[in-house]
Amino acid sequence: MNLVIVESPTKAKTISSFLDKNYLVVSSYGHIRDLPKSKLGIDIENNFEPHYIIPLKAKKRVKELKKVSQKAKKIILATDEDREGEAIAFHLMEVLSADLKKTKKNNQKERDSLFERIVFHEITPQAIKEALLHPRQIDLNLVDAQQARRILDRLVGYSLSPFLWKKVAKRLSAGRVQSVALRLIVEREREIRSFQPQEYWLIEAIFLTEEGKQLESSLIKINNQSIAEESIRTQEESEEITKDLKKASFKIISVNKKETKRNPLPPFITSTLQQTAFSQLRFSSKQTMRIAQSLYEKGLITYMRTDSVNLSQQSLFQAQQWLKNNLGEKYALSHFRQFKNKSKNAQEAHEAIRPTIIDLVPKSLRKKEHPASKKIETSQEEKLYELIWRRFIASQMPEAIFDSTTIEIEGKGEKKYLFRCSGLTLKFDGFLKIWPKKIEEKEIPQVKEKQAVTLEKVIPSQHFTQPPPRYNEASLIKKLEELGIGRPSTYAPIISVIQERNYVIKNEQKAFQPTEIGEKVNDILVEHFPEIVDINFTAKMEEELDEIAQGKLKWQEVIRKFYFPFSKNLQEKYQSVQNQNFQEETEEKCEKCGKPLKIRFSRFGKFLGCSGFPECQFTKPLNNNNSFSQSLGSCPKCQKGEIIKRKTKKGRWFYGCSRYPECDYASWQKPQEKPQEKS
Repeated sequence: MNLVIVESPTKAKTISSFLDKNYLVVSSYGHIRDLPKSKLGIDIENNFEPHYIIPLKAKKRVKELKKVSQKAKKIILATDEDREGEAIAFHLMEVLSADLKKTKKNNQKERDSLFERIVFHEITPQAIKEALLHPRQIDLNLVDAQQARRILDRLVGYSLSPFLWKKVAKRLSAGRVQSVALRLIVEREREIRSFQPQEYWLIEAIFLTEEGKQLESSLIKINNQSIAEESIRTQEESEEITKDLKKASFKIISVNKKETKRNPLPPFITSTLQQTAFSQLRFSSKQTMRIAQSLYEKGLITYMRTDSVNLSQQSLFQAQQWLKNNLGEKYALSHFRQFKNKSKNAQEAHEAIRPTIIDLVPKSLRKKEHPASKKIETSQEEKLYELIWRRFIASQMPEAIFDSTTIEIEGKGEKKYLFRCSGLTLKFDGFLKIWPKKIEEKEIPQVKEKQAVTLEKVIPSQHFTQPPPRYNEASLIKKLEELGIGRPSTYAPIISVIQERNYVIKNEQKAFQPTEIGEKVNDILVEHFPEIVDINFTAKMEEELDEIAQGKLKWQEVIRKFYFPFSKNLQEKYQSVQNQNFQEETEEKCEKCGKPLKIRFSRFGKFLGCSGFPECQFTKPLNNNNSFSQSLGSCPKCQKGEIIKRKTKKGRWFYGCSRYPECDYASWQKPQEKPQEKS
């Protein structure tokens, strides 16, 4: 019997359906070894050697894997193809081979020959059988890169977090990459706060041709000088121009007609899938990756953690055939369209995210049921699958073709004016047939150069400059990608962590705003640990992790170069940085001991606490507009505390008593507001 080990039960079930009885496919349920939670787990003096343990939740599964591996002729490690998957495969081999060493008298070479590593971009019968024919050894460079990231993040988190507890507030934490994302959000928020709107005016005009046809135009030049959006600053300037225009004469000085083309976008990579799923479906990055993972494990899409836009020849041929058979020859290219990777570290061997079964069309286009359609079990899976399918198919379709017309109208009054009128009409929809996009079509009446036109109406409009927009999930991921911070596997965790830590919240527009505690943590890190939140430094660290994966750098060298200067600075800051006193005196008295209450800080925001702490641990919510501590009524259990909104460790909101742990009342449901009694 050959034992195949994957990460998830769904993936195991899918692969098992492709293989015969000579193969047993089982799941490891993710990582089976990790650094301990209770301590650092890294021997700094011994070349940063990590001390891995089998977590409690994985022990039962490891015992089962050890038992079944004793009977295996081959142990085939079929975890994901990225660094995380390679690390899981490595730890499986380490744990299982150690056990085999105890139970069998095989030598190391014989034990190693028991293990094979296979990788694939999609979970299809052909891909799995091809992978089984071409096994390889564990790629230790990929393992080292994953290990280096894990150790770096552990060293930063376990070193900086206690510093924040001591200097700012208890239960705070800092992360290597997440802190940079927090900095971007905080700096954008401060740009918005300091922004001073500037008034400006735009001038549009409607002209009439000799035939009475209207030309809607915008003023673009005065006295041959281009006017920027903010050139006309005041209403007085606008009125002066309007007055002069009404006395001017106008004629058409140019008519430019041409055919324009728009090309389809490349197929999705991780970052563009997350951005598009957010903008079109309002899915969070975490939600997108969870749904994509499910589709991948069911064998419906290729691997969803990728920064490559490369496509296999087979998939290109299948797309071409589908287009010919279903939409006709004019919607199929005579050649395959390939795209160039923007990321210099993108691995060409990897593929973009695409459907694995071209004939499994989205529900909205489906004329009859496909056998694989039952694998799409939820409406969210259906929506994301449709997005991926349409984007891939559209990438192999012809350009959309438009007829474009631009007319320029010259006016002569006291000054010389130039207006522009533009129109666009769709000639051939091309890829837009599959990837619909809002195109504002506008027909322009037939006119000739030197033809006189009459000014019918001048439309001045007042505007104000706008501050830069807050980051949302799509724009933050795009920014991180542009800066070279994070990789396909890290975008969703970065965004999740800064929310779980309560450093940022989403407003009603789903945009990020920093909390008060988030800003304070950011300011401490920027002032005292600039390298941790330095964008260029973090991007360079990502490049070095890539070089470890390519075998160009040793992981210990990268860790050593970072850690010792960081550690030295940290020790100095413990001595030089004063404790941040965020407490404010109040006139309110403690209900328990009578001492004054103080406004204090926690990771959830401000609250009222007894000045006699720690002898008296009385607390109560601060009755203001702070969304994290605002009272929602008396506790129904103890009648002494008040209900406040709080977060679990996993980031889910719940409602609990302010007297916790004395009172353990908690509920997922928001308490109903009781009507006030009439006096």
